[in-house]
Amino acid sequence: MAKSKSRRKTKKNSAKAVNWGGQAAGSSRRIDLAVGLAVLAMLIAGGLYWWGNFQSAGDFETLAAQGQAALQRVKTTPGGGGHLEPGQTQVYAQRFPTSGRHDPVPLDPGFYEQTQPATKLVHSIEHGHIVIYFDSPGAEAVQHLRDWTALYSGHWDGVIATPAAGLRKVVVLTAWHNSLRLTEFDPAAAAAFIDKFRGRGPENPVR
Repeated sequence: MAKSKSRRKTKKNSAKAVNWGGQAAGSSRRIDLAVGLAVLAMLIAGGLYWWGNFQSAGDFETLAAQGQAALQRVKTTPGGGGHLEPGQTQVYAQRFPTSGRHDPVPLDPGFYEQTQPATKLVHSIEHGHIVIYFDSPGAEAVQHLRDWTALYSGHWDGVIATPAAGLRKVVVLTAWHNSLRLTEFDPAAAAAFIDKFRGRGPENPVR
């Protein structure tokens, strides 16, 4: 009888020692839930970003349509191009040049807090970018520039905004051979200029 009790006791202890994976399964479910929530958050963020860009593009197109009359004030200045050799410098006839010899490396689209080299900016407009010069046009104008540089960042059809000391409220927009000077920022006029010339540089027109 003692032997039989011993066997029963061993079996009972063995049953208690068995780990059926409950803890591991619980951990796995928590990990799956965390991953699922992370993916959902990414999808929501991506959707909001897309929707924001969609709305911004719609607002921009509306402004561009409203500002068509301003295109009559666009100044056209023909000129050549070509890359500078290492060590060469370039002096432009215009403060905000729309052509000329330039740095072999263009400036990427974006909103810049510091003044950028004119030689790089000229190469950028040759690529089809729009370069906008500003000083202190007001908070609303700066927000428009930030929005547009974020909205249009393509390799051949982007928008660049760069500071230019002394302009105060004046904003100057440039494209290859073309420029528009606004004594005060007019979002409709600026949008019309951008829409007219963006992506239409001589190196690789994409619009």
